[in-house]
Amino acid sequence: MTGHSDSHDHDDHRDHAHDHGGGHGGHGGHGHSHGVAADADRRWLMSALVLIVVFMAGEVVVGFAAQSLALISDAAHMLTDAASIVLALIAMRLAARPARGGFTFGLKRAEILSAQANGVTLLVLSAWLGYEAIGRLIDPPDTEGGLVLVTALVGIVVNLAAAWCMSKANRSSLNVEGAFQHVVTDLYAFIATAVAGAVVLVTGFARADAIASLVVVALMLRAGTGLVRDSARIFLEAAPAGVDPDALADELVAAPEVVEIHDLHLWEITSGLPALSAHILVAPGGDCHAVRRDLQRRLREEYRITHATLQVDHVGEDEEQQQLLQITDAVAAAELAGAEHCADSHGPVHRAGPHAH
Repeated sequence: MTGHSDSHDHDDHRDHAHDHGGGHGGHGGHGHSHGVAADADRRWLMSALVLIVVFMAGEVVVGFAAQSLALISDAAHMLTDAASIVLALIAMRLAARPARGGFTFGLKRAEILSAQANGVTLLVLSAWLGYEAIGRLIDPPDTEGGLVLVTALVGIVVNLAAAWCMSKANRSSLNVEGAFQHVVTDLYAFIATAVAGAVVLVTGFARADAIASLVVVALMLRAGTGLVRDSARIFLEAAPAGVDPDALADELVAAPEVVEIHDLHLWEITSGLPALSAHILVAPGGDCHAVRRDLQRRLREEYRITHATLQVDHVGEDEEQQQLLQITDAVAAAELAGAEHCADSHGPVHRAGPHAH
C-alpha cells in the first residue's frame, strides 16, 4: 500500500504540474501583452508624476504668499502624491522580478507595502492638517482669496489631467489604486479650496480656508483608512474580499466522489492574485486525478483562482488505516481517518452528505 501511495503521489504531482502549467500557458501566451501593459502603466504614472511635481512647486510659492493653509495643505498632499507615484513605480519594478532564492513568490507583495505606505501617509498627513486647520478656525489669518481661487482652479485642471493619466493604468492593483486615491483626494481638495477662495474673495469670511482644509482632512482619512484596511487583509492572509471560504468548501465537497475537505487555506499573494491549498479526501476507488482536475476547473472558472494546490488522497489510503477500506460508509471512514491524515488540521472540516460539518 505504501508503494502504491508513493507512486500515486508522484503521478498526481506530475499531473498537477501539467495541468497547472497548462492553466498558466494561457497567461504565458499573453506574456508579451502583459509586459506591454506594465510598460504602459509606468508611462501613465510618469506622466501624472511630471504634472504633479511641476504644479506643486508653484503652489508652495503661492500658498505662502497668500497665507493660505488650504493651498499649503494641498501642496503637502501633492508632495505625498508624488511620493506615492514614485513608490508605486518602484514597487512595480520589484514585483516584476522573477521568483528566485528564498522569495518563492518573487517580490509581488512590494506593491502591497507601497499601498500600505500610501495609506499610512494619508492618515498621518490628515492628523497634522486637521490640527493646523482647527487652530486657524479659531484664529484665522488674513487670506488672499484671489490668489487662492486662481491657484485652486489651475490645480483642479492639473489633477484632472493626472487622475485621467492614472485611470489608464491597471487600477486592479492595490499599489496603483493607492497612488490614484492620493490624486483623486487632491482633486477634491482643490475643489474645496477653490470654493473657499471664492468665499473669502466675495464675503471676506477668512475661516472658509480652514473649513476647506477640514473637508480635505475628512477625504484623506477615508482614503487612507481604506488603503490600510485592504493592504492589512493581504498581509494577514485573509481570504479575498467577497469570497467566503466556508461557502467555497461546501460547494467543492458536494462534487462527485469527494468525501471530505480540510486544511483549506485561501489568501491573496498580492491584489488580484488569490491562492488556495486544501487536503481533499476521495471515496475509495474514486479517480483522484479526475476529481482534482474538476475542482481546479471550478476554482478557476467560478472563483478565478488559478493558483490552487490540492493534495488528493483516497479515504483510508494510509497504511495504518487499511482496515477502513472494509467500511462501506465512506463518510464514516473519513471521520475515523481524518485525524490520521492531518494530525494538526487547521480550520473547519467539510464533509459530504448528512455528516456535513
